[in-house]
Amino acid sequence: MRVFVTGGTGLIGSAVVAELLGSGHTVLALARSDASALAAEAAGAEPLRGALGDLDVLRAGAAQADGVIHLAFANDFSSPEALAKAVAEESAAIAALGEELVGSDRPFVTASGTPHVPGRASTEADLLMAEGPVGGRGRAVTAALGLASRGVRSTAVRLPRTVHNEGAGGFAALLTDIARRTGISGYAGDGTQRWPAVHALDTAVLFRLALERAPAGSSWHAVADEGDRVRDIAAVIGRRLGLPVESVSSETYGPLGPIFATDQPSSSTHTRQELGWEPKHPSLLEDLENIRP
Repeated sequence: MRVFVTGGTGLIGSAVVAELLGSGHTVLALARSDASALAAEAAGAEPLRGALGDLDVLRAGAAQADGVIHLAFANDFSSPEALAKAVAEESAAIAALGEELVGSDRPFVTASGTPHVPGRASTEADLLMAEGPVGGRGRAVTAALGLASRGVRSTAVRLPRTVHNEGAGGFAALLTDIARRTGISGYAGDGTQRWPAVHALDTAVLFRLALERAPAGSSWHAVADEGDRVRDIAAVIGRRLGLPVESVSSETYGPLGPIFATDQPSSSTHTRQELGWEPKHPSLLEDLENIRP
């Protein structure tokens, strides 16, 4: 397949592009800068210049492809307003890509987060979160899945709180960045809340499987570790950086504070059984040992 990929030079996207190329697909990668275009070319993909907000460029990319994988997101968590802007931009992009694919039966793989279900690990059958700081992402992906009734083989890969590689990536990386800045490796509350996690290279395999085989309207969980306690994550970060490990106010995490304080384990049993996906790379706690002071 010729696959149009947004976000193809990020931590997850670069792994997905490599997985696609290694499996015989070709890649057209959205590139918002000269540096991104050069990175895409170096990886073996064809760059398409444009930003996530350039809807005409997105439509053109989708029109040229046999399938689409959407991964791009602004990742600006500096304020509620910045996060809302990033969510709105992505929602418009998903809608534009989906409309371009209507009636084609081509695959459209979107990325979302694993849902929070009080009292248990979430499963692929649970609905995405539609409220809260990132609820707009859930609504956008749910709408994309609804395109299954309009001739789009739309499917969603739900990502855990941390997608990691060599100690970097996801919410754990935010904890690391804040620890470096504040001098404390912190966690919200008592730290017993759990976050699911997965290695980026394992995630890439699941995106390829969803592109190739997932039925329309389906959702999948890219979860290797069902739930690591946040204080255990903070403990590794603190040890690697030589910093004290302490509970801190959830306000430390800005608009993500409520999410950081929530217990949100997740299961991938259905994904493994149906798609034959099996994570093979290091767990989060093992991978965080790559953090350097």
